[in-house]
Amino acid sequence: MNDIKLENSLSPSFPKIRRISETIGNIIGLLVIGILFWLQSFFDWPIWTFWILVGLTVLTILGIIWSIFEPTYLYRSWSYQYDDEYLQLSYGILQKEWVTVPMTKIQSVTTSQGPILKRYRARSIKVETVGSSHAIPALEEEVAFALREKIAEFAKLKEVDE
Repeated sequence: MNDIKLENSLSPSFPKIRRISETIGNIIGLLVIGILFWLQSFFDWPIWTFWILVGLTVLTILGIIWSIFEPTYLYRSWSYQYDDEYLQLSYGILQKEWVTVPMTKIQSVTTSQGPILKRYRARSIKVETVGSSHAIPALEEEVAFALREKIAEFAKLKEVDE
């Protein structure tokens, strides 16, 4: 298989950031399931609701196990590259995605930072075109700002040239 790696990758702290984020989501999910179990017992719901909750619990536990390993594999698969013509993204574990965005089609580029990204001095970048948007989930702050400026510069230069 021809698996060409693009030259840039995500922040090395991406797996840790992703695990923390998914852990928060998993805890909330387990709390909701726990509350539903309590409600099922307290209100004496039919027995089939108990089995649905058991099924949800099993699926949640499988999701928790997957969320332990997935960030490392996703980090290894994520890469990007840019020049004055294109922004290229490559990512995916089971299904590899290759995205090529022409600089002439980019309408906006933004960076965002939530509390977890802020803790690790990282930012995500979102590039929007007329029909779609693409995100790079976690870059170091300096890299994210430089990439945002470069993409904005390339997109503006190409627009002026035409």
